[in-house]
Amino acid sequence: MAHRMLGFVHTEKRMPEKRTADDRRRDFDEIYGEFDHAGAQEQANRCSQCGVPFCQVHCPLHNNIPDWLMLTAEGRLEEAYEVSSATNTFPEICGRICPQDRLCEGNCTIEQSRHGTVTIGSIEKYITDTAWEKGWVKPRRPSRELDRSIGIVGGGPAGLAAAEMLRAKGYRVEVYDRYDRIGGLMTYGIPGFKLEKHIVQRRVDQLVEQGVRFHVNADVGGTLPFAELRARHDAVLIATGVYKARDLQAPGSGLDGIVPALDYLTASNRVGLGDVVPEFESGRLNAAGKNVVVIGGGDTAMDCVRTAVRQGAASVKCLYRRNRANMPGSQREVAHAEEEGVEFVWQSAPEAFLGDRAVTAVRAQRIHLGVADATGRQTPQVIDGSRFTIDAELVIKALGFDPEDLPGLFGEPDLKVSRWGTIGIDFRSMMTSLDGVFAAGDIVRGASLVVWAIRDGRDAAERIHAYLTSKAAAEAPAVAAE
Repeated sequence: MAHRMLGFVHTEKRMPEKRTADDRRRDFDEIYGEFDHAGAQEQANRCSQCGVPFCQVHCPLHNNIPDWLMLTAEGRLEEAYEVSSATNTFPEICGRICPQDRLCEGNCTIEQSRHGTVTIGSIEKYITDTAWEKGWVKPRRPSRELDRSIGIVGGGPAGLAAAEMLRAKGYRVEVYDRYDRIGGLMTYGIPGFKLEKHIVQRRVDQLVEQGVRFHVNADVGGTLPFAELRARHDAVLIATGVYKARDLQAPGSGLDGIVPALDYLTASNRVGLGDVVPEFESGRLNAAGKNVVVIGGGDTAMDCVRTAVRQGAASVKCLYRRNRANMPGSQREVAHAEEEGVEFVWQSAPEAFLGDRAVTAVRAQRIHLGVADATGRQTPQVIDGSRFTIDAELVIKALGFDPEDLPGLFGEPDLKVSRWGTIGIDFRSMMTSLDGVFAAGDIVRGASLVVWAIRDGRDAAERIHAYLTSKAAAEAPAVAAE
């Protein structure tokens, strides 16, 4: 029997049960439990079924959120999964790691009317986890095989989303990744307490079952020349992401104990996956017993501070030059970090790192936020005479990422890039300056969200299909004439 919607008028917002801060500091398990069936129905029933669904408008994938909320409220979970997965290659991953407070939930109409948002992300996670449990999630096998192949450089969310779409159309798809596991930042960058790794691996296994071939430890541009990759395939998609860490030049920045965020997070995730990591064993990338300072205010910084807590750091401080309202990271992540014992040192910036051979402290300065710049953000200005010192045996720089020099790495000087170093594409075709070579994800838009990478990968798959279809049509008359 159908449930009436508009339940927000009598039902309070409720999230799945969250583990206590003391409990979750001890491990890398996800911090939220699962909705039970009744709880998911009750919360989905709170949706107001807007005529203009702002949740959907502000979702990069434009997921049909009101429809799958209604189907969940009515107990029609298999149909809810079908609607959810129609626009999203990895709904269970987005349900876990999307910053819903900035996207769908933050723009929910009943949130704006102060009734508390519908818990869209948790319901999305519940729908898909149930679908996996019930066996509803199946690889999309092509109805016919096409005599064309596509090479994808990068096994992160953009590359995997494109691979799934293209394989479903019947193309032979091969994915090349530099790491020993597929998943990109979903595997090695995002901590387990946000995304447990078996969630990623079961999707990779499904893609293998679907017929996608994976090549790990692939040194594209090195032992595998990019020109050879182009010769192997009818089209190539570059979906490498951006991995070059932004640096901070300050006195003492070369001291031992000052490390890039991605090195730190990768080591932690590898240990969680059962690998032996010498730099973790030596203590260089291990926060246990140390005073830790993380510099930065994005989601990567939040991942680092919360990882350090779980590794048993003596203290964890986050140094950020702006205030809480101006943080680029998710406010929900900030709240989780504070619950777990992280101290935020707002409007502060490092001036120098102190120590002989290894860092022992960070000397910082207080910051005043001045007038807004061209982007609308207030300009940080150092307050004279405001120096202070924070003890630190481990400093993690989480300042963001820039693209690597792909034209140089790939030996393709004709591969055009933007002034930021990202790959330039024709946004209608998503093709680069090289014929038959496409690009998608962070390597085009700069460091961004997993959900945007999925969107870009899906869009690239459609553009590649259009390109190859057009090319086949153009070649057909010539073949017929022969």
